[in-house]
Amino acid sequence: QLVESGGGMVQPGGSLRLSCVASGFPFSTYDMSWVRQAPGKASEWVATHKASDGTTYGPWFLKPRFTISRDYAKNTLYLQMSDLKPEDTALYYCAAGGPRGSSRLDEYEYWGQGTQVTVSS
Repeated sequence: QLVESGGGMVQPGGSLRLSCVASGFPFSTYDMSWVRQAPGKASEWVATHKASDGTTYGPWFLKPRFTISRDYAKNTLYLQMSDLKPEDTALYYCAAGGPRGSSRLDEYEYWGQGTQVTVSS
């Protein structure tokens, strides 16, 4: 099970930290990712944290503002987002396993219900 939290409404230029608590599977052995879906748009890969060595991956246009991390002791994945823009408005999903870089939630082994992020003035 994956349960996301931390979403909300924020003004442009603001920051948010999303959290995802994992249970029911060996969190420490799974690559973990964030995927987002904006209204009326296809889902989009945001970031991946590799289980084996902690390497992080993400689209070049998001990496300067978005940072993925995890706390193995707490079975929790994070996404720190800064300098948020209206185009970052989306439902953000935490996902486990799956091919790195995939934007399709159904290609991941597990995913949560999502947490809504709205960036608006």
